[in-house]
This record gives sequence, C-alpha cells and structure tokens, in this order.
Amino acid sequence: MTTNRIHQKLREDKKILSIYFTAGYPDLEDTVPIIENLQESGVDMIEIGLPFSDPLADGPTIQESSTRALKNGMTTTRLFKQLENIRETVHIPLIIMGYFNPIMQYGVENFCSRCAETGIDGLIIPDLPVDVYEEEYKSLFEKYGLANIFLITPQTPNERVRFIDSVSDGFIYMVSSASVTGAKNTFGAIQKQYFERIHNLRLKNPQIVGFGISNEDTFLAATELAKGAIIGSAFIKFLNEKGKERIPEFVNSIR
Repeated sequence: MTTNRIHQKLREDKKILSIYFTAGYPDLEDTVPIIENLQESGVDMIEIGLPFSDPLADGPTIQESSTRALKNGMTTTRLFKQLENIRETVHIPLIIMGYFNPIMQYGVENFCSRCAETGIDGLIIPDLPVDVYEEEYKSLFEKYGLANIFLITPQTPNERVRFIDSVSDGFIYMVSSASVTGAKNTFGAIQKQYFERIHNLRLKNPQIVGFGISNEDTFLAATELAKGAIIGSAFIKFLNEKGKERIPEFVNSIR
C-alpha cells in the first residue's frame, strides 16, 4: 500500500471537494494556472482530465472541452511537460483521469514513471476493468506509488463493490447515476437508496461521489454519507463562461 497525499487528505476530518477539469482547456497553457488557482481557493483534490477523442463516459460538456483541448494541441507528453515543476507550488493531491488507450500508446510503465516523477498521486481510468488491472497492472502502479481509483454505479452489485474495494487503495469513485457525466440540480430517491446501500457495506476505502454535482445543495446531499464529492461539468461550464480568474467565486459557491 502506498501512503501518498490522497491517503493523508482522506484522513482529514472534513468533507472533500474535488474538482475535475480538462488539461489544455480553455487554452493550452491554462493547466497549471487552473491547478494553482483551485488550490488557493481551498479545493482539497484535483482531477486533471487527459483529453481523448472518444470519451465514452463523459457528457457533452466534458466531451466538448476534450475536443477543444485536443485542437489546442494537448497531448500526454505536453501534459507531463506542463506539470514538470507543479510540486514546487502545489501540495494537494493530483489525480490524472483519462482513458486507457492514450496511456497504452504512451507505454503503461513509461506513463506511471512520468506520473511518479511529476508528483501525480493517482489515476482514474474508467475503461480499465478492475480484473485486468489486478492481473496485469497492479504491481506496476504500486511500484510507482500510484493509487488507482475505480468507479462503481447504482447497478454495481454488492459482491462486485466488495471486490473493487479489496483491490482499491485510495477511495472509491461512486458514480451517482448510470448516465454520462453532467450537472444536475438534485438527487432522486433511487440515488439516495444507492448512497445508503454503499454506506451500509462499511467498505475499507472511503467513497467520493461524482457525476451530477453542480452546486452547494447537490454537494451537501452527496456528502451526507460519503467522504466527498467531485465536480466536473459545472466547473468546466463556469470556466467557459466566467474564465479562470473567477475560480474562487465558483469554489465559494459550493461551500
């Protein structure tokens, strides 16, 4: 088990606010200024989206940001170049969220090694099945001190959730609904039942809820039983409309 910034953050006696954004969006060189600005605004954890041409789990807002970032010239190599000195100014956990195809093209070990050099704490790879990870890549991720974060949905059976929990080392990304990502204004009864079901399993890894969190109300509802919540689409919309200079305003509106 690796003890990194993610574990330290999860031990804090507070609800975690994690923000997702797409690297190289709105402009190619916005990656580092956005990270620094989010940290200064009091965000606990940041997910850096590695743009991909076919992002299956993402809703229209994140898909669009991904397309624009790729048009801007964003690549895996460029992302690592941008993040080279990030640990001189940023101390909160940083997670790269991306699809497995670009990581394989880059070379999985090469990618993990660059993550470790840069100070990345973990990865979220929605299309890497947990069984494949356990058999083929777990030892590699551990070698480079990277937590790998898996997603569960309301459709994931308890038995499968427990297996994911046993393989995980960090937190479990609890997808709030079976749809693609996107901001919602409220959670329904089905989601509340799901939050309770997972809470009652008493898993060893804390859960952080993502998909559909857009404001203070949804943040509070999502974190009632979970350790924290992730905001993506709502933040990207805000960036697009208001610009990175007004990030503190967005963060303050959540809590």
